[in-house]
Amino acid sequence: MKKIFLYMFLTFLVLLLSGCSIFPKQITLKKSPPPDFTIEDKVYSLKVTATAYTSHHNQTDNTPYLAAWNNRLKPSVKSIAVSRDLLDMGLTNGTKLTIDGLPGTYKVLDKMNKRWEKKIDIYMGINLKKARRWGKRKVTIRWTKKSIQPLKKKKKNFYVYKH
Repeated sequence: MKKIFLYMFLTFLVLLLSGCSIFPKQITLKKSPPPDFTIEDKVYSLKVTATAYTSHHNQTDNTPYLAAWNNRLKPSVKSIAVSRDLLDMGLTNGTKLTIDGLPGTYKVLDKMNKRWEKKIDIYMGINLKKARRWGKRKVTIRWTKKSIQPLKKKKKNFYVYKH
């Protein structure tokens, strides 16, 4: 008898509390207004002079695998160094690009001395013969950069009435 009374009391208590505002109400999500901008991928291309470099001890200082942005170069990674004028064009640390005539995607991991303009250096690991065979060439590089464009708002028509 006590158990039945206890079960009835607990059921009554649950029913009583479920109607109270102790429990949170259902949360409804409101639609956010559309953004005032669009993000577009813009493809850039540029003709540059391309040379090659290695981590050979004759071409570097005492840290042959350390790049200008403190990136660690590995001979197996496809990377390049860019002249400093290309930094303003969006070819910053970590930018991925393609080089016409070479397979795959390269990554910007190093920057060159200030004296160079419109130039890239392709990293050839420790393969000095491959770098010498490459020599100096004109190539076209292509990269994608995200650009933020404001949405064009529709102009409202205003009518001017003359009296």
